[in-house]
Amino acid sequence: MPTDPYARAQEAQRLAWQRRQRTLRASARRLARPTAPDEPSAKAGSPTQRQGRAAEALAARYLEARGVPTLARNLRCKAGEIDLIARRGSVLIFIEVRQRRNQRYGGAAASVNRVKQARLVRAARYFLPFLSRKYFAGRPPPCRFDVISIESGRIDWIQDAFRM
Repeated sequence: MPTDPYARAQEAQRLAWQRRQRTLRASARRLARPTAPDEPSAKAGSPTQRQGRAAEALAARYLEARGVPTLARNLRCKAGEIDLIARRGSVLIFIEVRQRRNQRYGGAAASVNRVKQARLVRAARYFLPFLSRKYFAGRPPPCRFDVISIESGRIDWIQDAFRM
């Protein structure tokens, strides 16, 4: 370590920045890994969280049955969470899954308001470089945002629900 206080402070800031970058890279790799259904973390949580995971699994099966493969699930960052990421041809699809028992407060699809949309867009922008490198040879693909609403056992897939 240098003896000059200014140089020591600069060195400490540089080291802290490097640690932060390593942490961010490690958390992005960990969070971008799909959660397997038999992992302990997939079974833990409150009843509401378990219902949410079940709804996401149902939505993923629904998409798979229609020929839309799921690339990742539950990608989280500070900006928000993306429930499902799928690919249809050359289009990357960010999917929000919403489930409601009744329509007392407007239903499942209506719960994706402007604030939630902005959060989804921020999270998508965060993960887009990683997903582009992994699935699209580094070129950002055309993207869209879909909503899958589940109400009373009925599934509605709203394609291109909103735009960036």
